[in-house]
Amino acid sequence: MENSNTAEYNSIDTDDQPHKTVGQVTVDNPRIICRGVNVYYDEKHAIHDVTIDIGSNEVIAMIGPSGCGKSTFLRCLNRMNDTIASCKVSGDILIDDRNIYDKNMDVVLLRARVGMVFQKPNPFPKSIYENVAFGPRIHGLANNKAELDEIIHTSLEKAGLFKEVKDRLDQPGTALSGGQQQRLCIARAIAVDPEVILMDEPCSALDPIATAIIEQLIDELREQYTIVIVTHSMQQAARVSQRTAYFHLGKLIEVGPTEQIFTNPQHKLTEDYITGRFG
Repeated sequence: MENSNTAEYNSIDTDDQPHKTVGQVTVDNPRIICRGVNVYYDEKHAIHDVTIDIGSNEVIAMIGPSGCGKSTFLRCLNRMNDTIASCKVSGDILIDDRNIYDKNMDVVLLRARVGMVFQKPNPFPKSIYENVAFGPRIHGLANNKAELDEIIHTSLEKAGLFKEVKDRLDQPGTALSGGQQQRLCIARAIAVDPEVILMDEPCSALDPIATAIIEQLIDELREQYTIVIVTHSMQQAARVSQRTAYFHLGKLIEVGPTEQIFTNPQHKLTEDYITGRFG
């Protein structure tokens, strides 16, 4: 099954031909363990038997053409697909050796541990302060206002936003610029003390300067969190991630160290995508 640094896992293609993921899918210090994950939307088989570990304190980038399943797979990691009636997920996704799809799993607590930052900034129609305070209040993380103030301050600091908004915390979060709104959403995710942050194309709606700020922030946050980012920008994946996973037609084609994926891909589909032959 393993050959030098390459582990291959069978998955099922739509035409029943076997597919093998190329690369080292396991890591020594996994934060999330995914084994044989399949996703169906009614009869459509969207994700095919994906097996991959997501390491602690790493940034892993998921890349691939539009419609390849990378965002669908990302949404599996905190059960956001539960909100889609036609969606069925099978396989194992483990955090601390517990399957997050266990019927007794508290999904609200799961989404606190595995936060999500979406493609388009989505601050609540509340003040900057109340945007960040929302989660800690729901989860009872502060016993008094002083403790809540400290969480707000710390979260905004970690998101690189505090200095810009410290004198206007009572103003609407929606009044901020796009890049500031996205950092506010990151602060909101951080405020409930997650272990993992999922980012679904977090810079696609931002200008280059705001994008650079978010990318620097991702690098800083890696010291405390595991980050999974879906991006259409191969340049961004190369800049921010330590590992990269390439998806094609719902299958995990190749995974490996980012530098190796971009300079010496092992699978022809990966090479074709990286070199711009398709996608």
